Amino acid sequence: MSDMSEAPRLDRQEDPVSRMTNNRQFKLLADIPVRMSVEVGSTSLRLAEVMDLAEGSIVELDRQADDLLDIMVNGALIAKGEVVTVNGRYGIRIVDIAATEHRLAGIERRG
Repeated sequence: MSDMSEAPRLDRQEDPVSRMTNNRQFKLLADIPVRMSVEVGSTSLRLAEVMDLAEGSIVELDRQADDLLDIMVNGALIAKGEVVTVNGRYGIRIVDIAATEHRLAGIERRG
């Protein structure tokens, strides 16, 4: 008599993104607005320098003009991009984006 037992099934490991987006709680939260911002650069100033600012003042930032800009969602870095114009308004073209797991983790951590 031959052994006709069924081979053990391999459980497919769902990736964290599929697991999260298929989660009923995530679906309930998916329509909640989040804040996207683009950081052009930053600098440190002394309070006296801030008080001396006037119309026409120029503040030098820490980035080169051709550097990609940081795209943040709720304070979490999710991508890098470049400025474009869309119908006379600023826009951002995504050039490099974090893996979905990283984006969701960053937003979840700060949410």
